[in-house]
Amino acid sequence: MAAQRNEDKGSKLFSGSAGPVLPALGGARPSYRERVADALRAALIAGELSPGEVYSAPMLAGRFGVSATPVREAMLDLVKEGLVDTVPNKGFRVTAVSERQLDEYTQIRSLIEIPVVVGLAATADPEALQALRPAAEEIVTAATAGDLIAYVEADRRFHLGLLALAGNEHLLEVVGDLRKRSRLYGLTALVERGLLKASAEEHLRILDLLLDRDQDAVRELMTRHLGHVRGLWAR
Repeated sequence: MAAQRNEDKGSKLFSGSAGPVLPALGGARPSYRERVADALRAALIAGELSPGEVYSAPMLAGRFGVSATPVREAMLDLVKEGLVDTVPNKGFRVTAVSERQLDEYTQIRSLIEIPVVVGLAATADPEALQALRPAAEEIVTAATAGDLIAYVEADRRFHLGLLALAGNEHLLEVVGDLRKRSRLYGLTALVERGLLKASAEEHLRILDLLLDRDQDAVRELMTRHLGHVRGLWAR
């Protein structure tokens, strides 16, 4: 898998743009679309797919090792979400997101996520919290390996899994949509500087503080952690 990713780094996509580091996918065809869409969203968020660039479904499909059909279907899902636009006879163009939009997305996330997670310090079942530890550990592993797509995907599963403990499906939909629209272009630089692992380890600390029922410490850490979205992870 690592060797394949390294080979992909030097490959080219539509219009001569550098190819994103995308995982090879397998399994039954019904799972392709969902898994491809998840990986594409993660690639967008991490900046592996660049705003304004046009990518063709067949060329992206080569990175996944699947046919172009599930990739094209997944990209159409992303069109509906406003993450890419169709370019007739060429492929899909990644939509740009302004700094103001990113600031607004992060502000809304902070208003929702911080108080909800703080509340979980008093209400969450310890076993349910412990069940999220593997996802938190995956985030650290991906950060250590410099695998940004795996990092973003594990981060998504951890945070949405954590919020799910509050039992509010509408809240999950709102935060999930905001996360899709976010961009974390600073992750590559953090990997190069060896700083992403320290940030990733905050996820484990969040779980520990929730298990300790320390609401003040959870609030402090969650405030700092979400601050990375427009600070450390965005530069």
